Amino acid sequence: MFFLTDRNMSTTRRALSLSSLCVLLLTVISTVGAASNTAIGSFVFGGCSQLKYTPGSPFENNVNSMLTSLVNSAMFSSYNNFTAVGDVPQDTVYGLFQCRGDLQSSDCASCVTRAVTQLGTLCIDSCGGALQLDGCLIKYDNTTFLGVEDKTVVVKKCGPAVGYDSDALTRRDAVLASLGAGDGGPYKTYRAGASGNLQGVAQCVGDLSPSECTDCLGDAIGRLKTECGPAAWGDVFLAKCYVRYSEGGVRSQGGKDESDDTNNNDDEVEKTLAIIIGLIAAVALFIVFISFLNKLCESGKGSK
Repeated sequence: MFFLTDRNMSTTRRALSLSSLCVLLLTVISTVGAASNTAIGSFVFGGCSQLKYTPGSPFENNVNSMLTSLVNSAMFSSYNNFTAVGDVPQDTVYGLFQCRGDLQSSDCASCVTRAVTQLGTLCIDSCGGALQLDGCLIKYDNTTFLGVEDKTVVVKKCGPAVGYDSDALTRRDAVLASLGAGDGGPYKTYRAGASGNLQGVAQCVGDLSPSECTDCLGDAIGRLKTECGPAAWGDVFLAKCYVRYSEGGVRSQGGKDESDDTNNNDDEVEKTLAIIIGLIAAVALFIVFISFLNKLCESGKGSK
């Protein structure tokens, strides 16, 4: 057993204050990171199996193991799939994640972590579920879907009509044709037009073969042309691929240009930093003030 003297207590209080400051700094880092990832975490679609599993069952353990594997793998790759094999066939779980091809590994991991958290709330005790955020897709099920082409329409959105401008339609069709050409890998981007302001993006889930990817994108492109017509922008998400285009930049699912989202995120980060820096300054002044009072108290005791 030991006891703290007044001097030791003073040192301990300062150490605790410094520890509080460190915690605050860590909060700053996580807060800024969360603000910068707002756009990639925008909700696109989600769905759950109607079939439920029993809480505490081996299947639930496999689901949790699967989702953990998705999060861990997203720190090192932009796509992966897993199979959690059960002791009996009905306990086996299949899953995958896919990040947008232009994301850094840290953003991919952040997006998948957010998606897993949201899916756990959305699909409680469900034997299968899928969630598409702006930056990533995750999916798991008790029946295999890996390597199976699926062109089911899950999201279709069209912007306002801009009239039948032949030049605009020509540039749009050129962008879409490039996206469906079957080259450039699973993530494709293309920009066209004299001002370069017409953009398109397409992506297939990584478990599709090149020919299946081309077929899926072709179907999505056909739907965009037919159902969105001369719209300023259009998004079509099929179960295993998506195609999007926009005049002035590819939109996030919130309906804004991604460049607008970036600017807004930068503004939010600046505001957050200003607030947090002010808090840090206040904490630092408080620590100095407490230290000053401790020294006065110690000097007073020494003079007696």
